[in-house]
Order: sequence, then structure tokens, then C-alpha cells
Amino acid sequence: MRYLRSGSGPPLILVHGLMGYSFSWRFTIPALSRYATVYAVDQVGTGFSDRPAGLDCHLRAAAARLLGFVEAVGLTSFDLLGTSHGGAVAMMAASMCAQRPDLKLRKLILVAPVNPWSAHGRRLAPLLGGRFGSALFLRAIPALRWTSAYWLSRLYGDRSRIPPGTLEGYLAPVSTPGSFEYGLGVASHWTEDLQELETAIPRLADFPTLLLWGAADPAVSAQSAQKLRSHFRLAELVVFPGVGHLAYEECPDQFNASLVDFLTRTDRGGPAHSPGQRVSGVR
Repeated sequence: MRYLRSGSGPPLILVHGLMGYSFSWRFTIPALSRYATVYAVDQVGTGFSDRPAGLDCHLRAAAARLLGFVEAVGLTSFDLLGTSHGGAVAMMAASMCAQRPDLKLRKLILVAPVNPWSAHGRRLAPLLGGRFGSALFLRAIPALRWTSAYWLSRLYGDRSRIPPGTLEGYLAPVSTPGSFEYGLGVASHWTEDLQELETAIPRLADFPTLLLWGAADPAVSAQSAQKLRSHFRLAELVVFPGVGHLAYEECPDQFNASLVDFLTRTDRGGPAHSPGQRVSGVR
């Protein structure tokens, strides 16, 4: 598992989305490194990590690999941030931590996490993950690469805010053989993984949690944020108006300010500032 490490302070692990990798955090790492020791992983099967044949792509397996990484780098206490499918991995990992006295998860940050209450992807994912859909997708990859700029732009609320070099950065690991198999493997287990995640989420209730969402997110419905939030005893929700799925790229200054405020606050009082539309309080 390839990872980047930067900064000093309390450990913070960053988990990217399905077709992303540690590149996703290029605007986040410098801001957080002043307050934390930041670990940005490339999940196995993605980015510049290994792509072993027969990799178990279930959500629980990905969460177990993440906790294996935590142990491998010698951590016993840490904060955890996950986005999109990586947010689902983070929630599953947090539920597993809740049952392990040897690992302490201090704070949980979820950025537009895949969750059981967002309808997006429910039909497309199982179709792509099926035997026929997977074969068709893999055969179409050479043609699909020409449309990469279009699919990336759809993840932004405002396409003019796409940073220079973004498309090139995300395409950098794609030439590695097996780059799409992990995503298709995840899609093949999509429905059953979300069902298992729904049963695991109640175990997260006592973790101090921050939810970050773009109001114009086309990938994970912002309407699902309140339903997810209702499962935590004390959680904050920050919504960025006009922003799409990649808030950490589209509005990095506001995104980072929310993160730093949450991570450095020693009490559970009110926020020092409101870079987005903030909703917080007890369920």
C-alpha cells in the first residue's frame, strides 16, 4: 500500500474515493500538515499501490486493509477522513474500531460518503459490476479515455473551478494494468455492501463526527446527509453552496478551514467560523 506522509502532530489518515488516489489530497495535505501527521494512502488496487489478482473488493475487506495499514505504521490512536466510497470504507473501519480496544479512533470526518440513503449509483453500479457489464466496460476503456475530461467536469458544481493539471493527475496511474478491475469489483458488491454498512453505522454513534458536502453533488446525494447525520449523537454538517462532489478541490480554502477548526477544537463547543452552511447539534 503506497502512501504519503507529511507534517507532525496527531495522526490523521486520508482515504480517497473510488477512482481517486492520494493525489486527491494535494490541496489538503499542506494545510493539515501544520496540525497533524497526515497519512494519505492509495488503497490496494488503486493509484500506485499494488493490484494483486483476486483482490477481495468487499467494503469490509477494504476496511480491514486500512486498519492493517494503521497497525503497520505503528498507530494506536488516530483521526480518520474518508470521501465518497472511501467514506464508506472509513465508516466500516470505524465500526470495526468500535469493537477493538487496541485501536482508538478519536474523530471521524466524512466527505460526501457513499451511504445507504443516497439513491445515486444503486442501479448503475450493479450493472457495471455484473459479468456482462464488466466485460463491456473493459473493452470500451480505450474509447472512454477520450471522454475523461467530460466525466471529471460532471463532478464539479462549477467547471471553471477545475484546477490546472487535475485531469492529468487522475489519469497518471491509469496506464498501470488492472487499474479498473478494483472499481468493477467494488461495483459487483455494491448492494450487499451498502446493506452491511447500514447495519454497521449505529456503532458509530459516539464518535465525534464532521460531515462535509457539496450542495450540488451529482455523485452522492446531499439530501442523504441529514439521514446519515441522524445516526450520530453529536455531529456537525457543513454544506458548501454550489459545490459538487470534490469539495476538497473545488473550494479547498473553505474545506480546509472546516477541517482545521474541527480537528483542533478541544471541546465540543460552537465553531470558530462558518466557511459553509453549517448545521450542528444534538440529534
